[in-house]
Amino acid sequence: MGDSPLDRAVWRLRSRGCWDDAAALLEVHSVRHAPSALRRAALLVERCMFTAAGWPEAEDALRAAEALAGDDDERGGAACERGHLAYAATVLGVRDRADEARSALGRAAALLAPTAAGRPLLDFRRGLMAEHVADSPDAARAAYRRAHAGATAHGDTLLLSFTWRHLAGLALRDGELAEARHGFAESLRIREELGFLVGTAPALVALADAAPDADAARLRAEAARLFRLMGGVPTWLADHLSTGVTAT
Repeated sequence: MGDSPLDRAVWRLRSRGCWDDAAALLEVHSVRHAPSALRRAALLVERCMFTAAGWPEAEDALRAAEALAGDDDERGGAACERGHLAYAATVLGVRDRADEARSALGRAAALLAPTAAGRPLLDFRRGLMAEHVADSPDAARAAYRRAHAGATAHGDTLLLSFTWRHLAGLALRDGELAEARHGFAESLRIREELGFLVGTAPALVALADAAPDADAARLRAEAARLFRLMGGVPTWLADHLSTGVTAT
């Protein structure tokens, strides 16, 4: 997230689901600065994942980031975002772009060194593909564990909230209730501490799925309240408030 005034402003907007406004803050910097262009593209890709809208703007921002990328890290980061955009279109039922997602994430894996800062995020997204597209929980678990270790090493606390939740989801699938509750609780704790408001309702729903009935009802009620507060974002949560199945 960074600690400059710009970083803090972008985070405040992003964490509240104001991706357009956050991207606008980066627009002037992204014309010639590859990292800013990639960061702006990532915001607009995330908006697609949470809202199922804004696909043309995300595509335009990605093309700009790809054009500016000057080294393997930047090209790998852009490929990772392209893969995630194609994954989002696939799992949200917009268009089947699974082959494009696999190709882009494979290209990112070839470009990003094992110790690169962007590698944990890539590993996580390859886990998403394995779980939600290939239906391969073992491959997903291995990828999530690599991402979790990498996020810990790089101090990427927000990514840890995702890896905790998806590892917990696999544990729940295997009937490991205590492990699932722990992972979901850690994910929720991190998001609340970071103030990642737009991601808090999904974390509440996930924890509810592993909680006793009385606690589950309270957690889902809180998730529904936040969902309404955020204007119905993430859009896919509307179908899952009673099941806890989540896509990101």
